[in-house]
Amino acid sequence: DSEGGLYVCMNTFLGFGREHIERHYRKTGQCVYLHLKRHVTEKVPGASGGALPKRRNAKLFLDLEISSDLNSDDFEYEDEAKLVIFPDHYEISLPNIEELPALVTIACDALLSAKSPYRKQEPDSWEEELQASKHAKALVQLDNGVRIPPSGWKCSKCDLRENLWLNLTDGSVLCGKWFFDGSGGNGHAVEHYKETGYPLAVKLGTITPDGADVYSFDEEEPVLDPHIAKHLAHFGIDMLQMQVTENGLRDNDIKPRVSEWEVIQEAGVKLKPMYGPGYTGMKNLGNSCYLNAVMQAIFSIPEFQRAYVGNLPRIFDYSPLDPTQDFNTQMAKLGHGLLSGQYSKPPMKSELIEQVMKEEHKPQHNGISPRMFKAFISKGHPEFSSNRQQDAQEFFLHLINLVERNPVGSENPSDVFRFLVEERTQCCQSRKVRYTDRVDYIMQLPVAMEAATNKEELIAYELKRREAEAARRPLPELVRAKIPFSACLQAFSEPSNVEDFWSSALQAKSAGVKTSRFASFPEYLVVQIKKFTFGLDWIPKKLDVSIDMPDFLDISHLRARGLQPGEEELPDIAPPIVIPDDPKALDIDESSVMQLAEMGFPLEACRKAVYYTGNLGAEVAFNWIIAHMEEPDFAEPLVIPAFGEVASSGAAALGALGLDNQPPEEMVAIIISMGFQRNLAIQALKAANNNLERALEWIFSHPDPEEESDPALDTMDMENNANANILAETGSEGPRIKDGPGRYELFGFISHMGTSTMSGHYVCHLRKEGRWVIYNDLRVCASERPPKDLGYIYFYHRIPS
Repeated sequence: DSEGGLYVCMNTFLGFGREHIERHYRKTGQCVYLHLKRHVTEKVPGASGGALPKRRNAKLFLDLEISSDLNSDDFEYEDEAKLVIFPDHYEISLPNIEELPALVTIACDALLSAKSPYRKQEPDSWEEELQASKHAKALVQLDNGVRIPPSGWKCSKCDLRENLWLNLTDGSVLCGKWFFDGSGGNGHAVEHYKETGYPLAVKLGTITPDGADVYSFDEEEPVLDPHIAKHLAHFGIDMLQMQVTENGLRDNDIKPRVSEWEVIQEAGVKLKPMYGPGYTGMKNLGNSCYLNAVMQAIFSIPEFQRAYVGNLPRIFDYSPLDPTQDFNTQMAKLGHGLLSGQYSKPPMKSELIEQVMKEEHKPQHNGISPRMFKAFISKGHPEFSSNRQQDAQEFFLHLINLVERNPVGSENPSDVFRFLVEERTQCCQSRKVRYTDRVDYIMQLPVAMEAATNKEELIAYELKRREAEAARRPLPELVRAKIPFSACLQAFSEPSNVEDFWSSALQAKSAGVKTSRFASFPEYLVVQIKKFTFGLDWIPKKLDVSIDMPDFLDISHLRARGLQPGEEELPDIAPPIVIPDDPKALDIDESSVMQLAEMGFPLEACRKAVYYTGNLGAEVAFNWIIAHMEEPDFAEPLVIPAFGEVASSGAAALGALGLDNQPPEEMVAIIISMGFQRNLAIQALKAANNNLERALEWIFSHPDPEEESDPALDTMDMENNANANILAETGSEGPRIKDGPGRYELFGFISHMGTSTMSGHYVCHLRKEGRWVIYNDLRVCASERPPKDLGYIYFYHRIPS
């Protein structure tokens, strides 16, 4: 509250307002609190236009962010800190080293001097705070009669139709450079500035009623233009009438189209805001909607609610000295914020009356800002620590990985997602088979484009679209491919070819096919629609399709059956490892790279995986990815060492020697990918002086290795085996699974808008209390038209027998 400041419990480090502090004391018995206030004094009366009194209190947070109206030279700030002892509300002003024990003084000093966790991140991961351009207020605009059409734009110097910028002085439309947004260009916009000195330009295709992307060539950075509406109107552009069209352009002449963005966000429909426990929104911290959508779905699951929010007092009591670095503390804090209802309250009647009087009746969105959670969960990750958009599916697996590595009690909440997949591989020549089990958390369904039920409409639409583009006319209304869900399920169950299959029966490469079935059915089934693929030119693209996802799903027929009568197993013989003398002579199998990239892994990581596993196929390379995905340079480009750079028999092709006489990690990963335990792989490589072929011979000649465990190996094993799949299988009893019937009901889905997982926007829909609710960052509303056919990730729960 703005008058009472903030009370921080010195035991749990949670903050409370004045109206909640007494309740927290009565409930928990915690009696020592740090009371923080910030007094704001206006230096010059009236400098803020009457918006502030001469003196007032402002809430002080641990990660304090002063709003723009307080962040000027017109105000002075005075911080006040007191230690408050309950139940007598006894106050001790700080600093005070005479009355307080040393431990309390140290804790208070640490709190008062602490920086926000997000401020400790790399600068490129901070939320971008744009400043108003110095040119905006007095910008000169030429009265040259230029009017910008609603579509059909192109660079006036090179005919490019992408990455176009409108100069706000003379109305020139010119292409940008590569670094502006990654789209590419010939730099004509910059050249125009150097010739004319006209400083500001707006990117065409970003103009909405809420603003636009503006760049200042003089200031060399993106800026705000407070007068953007006026500056655009000079060239005939009415911001308030701009609509989003399917190709990303804003068009104020053509009729609104049923675009992916409009349908998924339920635009054009008046949605009723929802308030209370479980209806709390989350602030977008600069392209963090992927995190918001996943966490809303996660904390709608009772097992996660019980594990973190139900255990909140115990988690806080046993949290480390620095709770910002504890996963369970951050999960409990986020879950409490989403489920308590404290941050999702309807506006007061007085506020509604004031809004109506000002004709500004808009829903009030409070919600939470998950800065500390994002700072921790993305720490050290090359992608999630950035401020770029990310893949929600990849983040979901990253989260499950962290849940696995940070047990919160006897019951692991991620158990509800885990299931076993039985993979049956058959040699087409010998007809012999091999059955293997692996752990998974997501059912990935391919999009069966060939099964579209509206092929004639699609062909007609494509012809009209090409004609409209050639004639520079508005595009026709979008026709989206309609794919039956049954066709996607059928495509999942059909056998697939195994690239570079090595048959142990023939001891040579052969044709092989693989079939996947469920060895167990999870409590909660997560289904990903594989909408993202690669074109013939290997450029990533998204399939804009409509799939009739069922409310009730039965996959009982996909239950694995194991080795069948009459089937003969393939011999348990490992393929020979061919290590070239010159590492540069090793070609990279690009087909295996593309297979892995379609799973959502970074392209460079896929190239390294295929390279370091000797082109043995996507399956072996996948195991390498699993073992290395937490490493800081996981997504960095592959650097092939020069010939002779590493003096080891064949080790140059597979990585440098490890420290402390540890075998090269890449060699260890290859042996693990063949089904052997990590400790056995390390022991064999050490015995064979890091010679891979002799290490395999050693393993086959030592079927019962020593049981002695090397503590150093155990420590390294826990550090390197970060992936949840590997950790789940290390137990002697096998992975923990919750098997049951294969019948499910849909309760949530995450949708993606845009052409790539690295751009666009994510929205979550959840079914709660008998109705669908849309979670669009801070906006939480009752859903009127849930777009179940356009989802990307679907969440099903098992129907009890």
